[in-house]
Amino acid sequence: MKTCPKCNTVHNDDAMFCPNCGTSFQGEANQPNNNQMPNNSAYTQTPQYGQPAAAPVMNPYDHTAEFDVNDVKDNKLFALLVYATSILGVVIALIANISKKSAYLSFHINQALKIVITEIIVSVITAVLFWTCIVPIAGGVASVIILVVTIICFFKTCANKSIEVPIIRSLPFLK
Repeated sequence: MKTCPKCNTVHNDDAMFCPNCGTSFQGEANQPNNNQMPNNSAYTQTPQYGQPAAAPVMNPYDHTAEFDVNDVKDNKLFALLVYATSILGVVIALIANISKKSAYLSFHINQALKIVITEIIVSVITAVLFWTCIVPIAGGVASVIILVVTIICFFKTCANKSIEVPIIRSLPFLK
């Protein structure tokens, strides 16, 4: 018996791949396996029939489960408005959120502000360096990408999903 070096599942000596994680054992064919774990059911991770082989992967950027269903239902229109009308929608949603104190609406206002700030930064850089050849082209491409990201956020909000803005969420200055 040999143990998979990646997921520690115990397999027969003649196995070429781990059926649990897919790791190839071909490079280990001539090497002795000295790091085997004892044959104890606490160490093996063999899936049972009808069960998934691994735990489901959770999206760390998906905050949908954090919000109350009634909060989502009451504030969905304002959440859509922030993506549809940019800064005007953010201002209207901020005014509406003063009395409501909605966590759901605050999340979407925050995400829309990230988009607006990124739009402003791209516009300023493009305007300052307009005399170069590549910066206006790159600014135009970046503006199209921001528009597509905004549309994605709008449709995710239509589907009652609260997911952080793609691409923009990786910018370190907007954390």
